[in-house]
Amino acid sequence: MTPAPLTATALRHGSDVADRTELIRRFTRSAAATDSPVTPNRAILAWLEENRRIFRHEVTRIPFADLAGWGFDAANGDLGHESGRFFTIQGLDIRTDTAHWMQPIINQPEIGILGFVAKEFDGVLHFLMQAKMEPGNINSVQLSPTVQATRSNYTGVHRGRPITFLEHFVPPTGGKVLLDSLQSEQGAWFLRKRNRNIVVEIDEEPPEAPEFRWLTLGQIHRLMGFDDVVNMDARTVLSSIPLGPRVEDQGAYQSLTDVLSWLTRIRATSELAQRYRPLDRIESWRRTADQIGHEQGRYFRVIAASVSAANREVSSWTQPLFEPIGLGVTAFLVRPVEGVLHLLAHARVEAGLANVAEIAPTVQCCPDNYAGLPPERQPRFLTEALTTTGSLVRYDTVLSEEGGRFFEARSRYRIVEVPEDFPLDVPPDFAWISVHQAMTLLRYDGYLNVQARTLIAALLATL
Repeated sequence: MTPAPLTATALRHGSDVADRTELIRRFTRSAAATDSPVTPNRAILAWLEENRRIFRHEVTRIPFADLAGWGFDAANGDLGHESGRFFTIQGLDIRTDTAHWMQPIINQPEIGILGFVAKEFDGVLHFLMQAKMEPGNINSVQLSPTVQATRSNYTGVHRGRPITFLEHFVPPTGGKVLLDSLQSEQGAWFLRKRNRNIVVEIDEEPPEAPEFRWLTLGQIHRLMGFDDVVNMDARTVLSSIPLGPRVEDQGAYQSLTDVLSWLTRIRATSELAQRYRPLDRIESWRRTADQIGHEQGRYFRVIAASVSAANREVSSWTQPLFEPIGLGVTAFLVRPVEGVLHLLAHARVEAGLANVAEIAPTVQCCPDNYAGLPPERQPRFLTEALTTTGSLVRYDTVLSEEGGRFFEARSRYRIVEVPEDFPLDVPPDFAWISVHQAMTLLRYDGYLNVQARTLIAALLATL
């Protein structure tokens, strides 16, 4: 039989496959480089501490009345900025299949940039990390992407200094785009918020700056083992960087088509009604001079803060922040199925999601919110996530959540291996998916939530 002629589309597809295979090889080589003469491991933590010392900052809680440029709307009580930009804290009325509640939520209808500049040194890709201060960070400065900016910030609404290296991520860019996707932020606290996760490779040497250093993927993965060092915005981009061979469905418990059908079914059959509610009319929440909190003292508080920082585009400002109550727990249960590592994923419905549900870790909660409740009302699989010890724990680190909007928000991130007799038959909103299937879905928008992406980045670091 005469073979079909190669069409332009077929040739292009073949080229795309070859390009991606080569890209994965380059990323994997960077992940294997666990030290680098460009920035040696022995210098990284000292450099981070030096930035914390040099770029001093101060975050002080203040009454709402002392917010500069921010205020409560007289008509509805919503808390917003006088420019109409940045973000607004408003009320949301949420109804799902099993619950109905109201809460404050952050409405920030703009897409930010979370971007890494990458460059080869001696044949190994390095990533330009920034030691960035955020007002909500428990330890001031953490490692962030090269650029981490909202649209309001990078378009100059804050009237501060231009953002360093922004030119690589806005038209016309001067580099080669290696990865580019839109991904969600915390669905429990943001209303339909997304960011552009992007990696751009450059050839030229950018100017030196004291708060930036070149690190390999292997070095960054090593730092994922330290509490509160690699920030959330860096972790979400790291999760999308593919490593190792492209296996896709090989050896998976179910096909990727079945995984997508499972998530689509949950999205199609689950109720998520999101209705605007004036902030001063949300039930069970009370506003005082310096906070908005739940009447039971659970969940989170809205507070106000005054910030001064030496290494930010603006040296001082005030803003609202969300402050969670208690330490979160976020965990994937994992197990091999026929020799292939699988994650127990949860199709989780969250208040602010744009598409009803996203793939979340097995457990994602703040245990303090369930104190005193009977076992049947506790999050499923919480016991396995918390009580497993020893060699079955693949990862166990406390990491900070987004420090620009949340005050000292931290979660204990765990990857826990369960024995092979752990049931494959799980509740309908859970599913076993392979690591390679999760990585495939990360190439596209809106499948895995930000907590799942952090744990994928952590898992890649352990592998």
